[in-house]
Amino acid sequence: MEQGVLTPDMIKVFIILISAIVIFIFDWLRVDVVGILIMIVLTLTGVLSGDEATAGLSSNAVVSIIAVMIIGAGLNRTGVMDVLAKKIIKVAGKSETRIMVVISATVSFISSFMQNIGAAALFLPAVSKISKELKVPISRVLMPMGFCAIIGGCLTLVGSSPLIMLNDLMSAWWANNQAALKGASFEPLGLFSVTPVGLALLAGALIYFALLGRFILPPASNREESDRPCSQRVRKIYEDALDHAVLEVPKDFTPQKLSVLDLGKRFNVTVVGIVKPQKDEVDLSPGRDSLVEPGDLVAIIASEENIQRLAKELGLKIRELEDEFTKKFISSDYGIVQGIVPPGSSLVNHTMEELDFRDRYKVNVLALYRGNQVIHENINHLKLLAGDAMLLLGPWKKLAKIRRNLDLVFTEELKGEEERRPEKAIPALLCLAIALILAMVFHVKLSIALFTGAIGMVLFNVISIDDAYRSVDWMTIFLLGGLIPLGTAFEKTGAANFIAYKIVGLFGDFSTITLLLIVGILTSFFSLVASNVGATVLMVPLSLNLALQAGINPLLAGLTVGVAASNTFILPTHQVNALIMRPGGYSTKDYVRAGTGMTLLYLIIMTLVIGFLY
Repeated sequence: MEQGVLTPDMIKVFIILISAIVIFIFDWLRVDVVGILIMIVLTLTGVLSGDEATAGLSSNAVVSIIAVMIIGAGLNRTGVMDVLAKKIIKVAGKSETRIMVVISATVSFISSFMQNIGAAALFLPAVSKISKELKVPISRVLMPMGFCAIIGGCLTLVGSSPLIMLNDLMSAWWANNQAALKGASFEPLGLFSVTPVGLALLAGALIYFALLGRFILPPASNREESDRPCSQRVRKIYEDALDHAVLEVPKDFTPQKLSVLDLGKRFNVTVVGIVKPQKDEVDLSPGRDSLVEPGDLVAIIASEENIQRLAKELGLKIRELEDEFTKKFISSDYGIVQGIVPPGSSLVNHTMEELDFRDRYKVNVLALYRGNQVIHENINHLKLLAGDAMLLLGPWKKLAKIRRNLDLVFTEELKGEEERRPEKAIPALLCLAIALILAMVFHVKLSIALFTGAIGMVLFNVISIDDAYRSVDWMTIFLLGGLIPLGTAFEKTGAANFIAYKIVGLFGDFSTITLLLIVGILTSFFSLVASNVGATVLMVPLSLNLALQAGINPLLAGLTVGVAASNTFILPTHQVNALIMRPGGYSTKDYVRAGTGMTLLYLIIMTLVIGFLY
């Protein structure tokens, strides 16, 4: 194929690529749906065969990522990470800088072999507790912790999805370009090949925040008192921002189900309990099918105006809160907590009504936090977004069930949560060690080595097979399943070589450092506006072709892509940044202010270390 000539298949690939990026940016469809559509469109347009379009789902990278998710869930179940966190936090003392450094470094280490969002979520309650006890502004700790959790994915080749995929993508490119490479064999990167770069980046981030944190992070005076979610603040909101009342149902009232009364939509109230004195029954998690009968006492949360309006229109008598409710609500069985909707949650883009949330979990949603707005009314009909915070009232056991299902990340520790299984800590660590030894010492294929550790978790009863399935983020898996064949099409059609040829023609001859910097900037941009996985799949063949055109070792360009895909700090688009935004009381401006310097520092350190050390 003549270089620099645009073919019909290239045009198809560029259209698919641009369409996917636009959908990602504007969030028109869920990312897994986009991945599936890419597979379908690549086949229907004749760019790839059916086998090529679905090959991503069985790739070494995807299987490895599934195994890493299961291993991470098993380690979390045993409480290994909790013990490690508590031990290390003890050495932090009361120094704000030392606390930030110790927590951030610890989370970074943990995220080197489990999902970075999992590592960050694991530390959220601990950071909140430390912040309250030591009176350290949580806004000074969470963002450095989140940034270091992302960087931690660069400490090993299994720390992030882009690096897990890297060898596969480079191997495929190598096989398709044997003529240009003059028969040179591909030497895959080892598990710790990327570690020097990751350590340099981590050190740079810690120094950056230690020296400049007080200038670039929001002060507590602006955020802490008004926005930081903690148990006392949550209870204050419950007591002061919302009114509550108990309504007595008259004797002549016609029995009706809550679904028929539709009190939420008609009066903007939340029914949190029904007492039936005649039957000696107390229901503190009423669902749509719960029956309201004469003589019942109905507890509601609403504004004073709506309480009065409901009582007047339905002929109910307003009474003081009864002991049946107050005793339960302050008992050890019930709690009021705040949960953050993380990226990828099953709640995103759904309303509470669509999800049948109350009937499913027996938990009441009292308020919704979005941006700087506290929403009390029509909560059940609002589509939830990543980063939303919900004020929840319900039994600790039900709240723990939500946490286990990964629907919400709580900012406080849950009482009565399912106990950890510390007795399984040694088998869990043994499974992890076996997986690493198989990969590093015996050079077993990474997916097989990791899956050996994952299935070991199941066989040793560290985690059940059902929980193992639930621990997998299937949204990410199907996104990868669609993006990997798009990368294949990018290479097969010559689209990557076409772009590389044009860039070389535009810039002429350039040094290794210049090439790595260009690759790093392009990868960082695509990771920021689309996804780090998508950026990796698209940029690996492009960067390797650029290196080949410039006479530079393609491995350096590929490694740069894998590392630069984690350079996502300027906007809260990364999953970890979205997760910590609400608990830290951050705004987009805060990410721009702190993330701009971090992004530039990341590019400089990465380029210099890879360019001179490798």
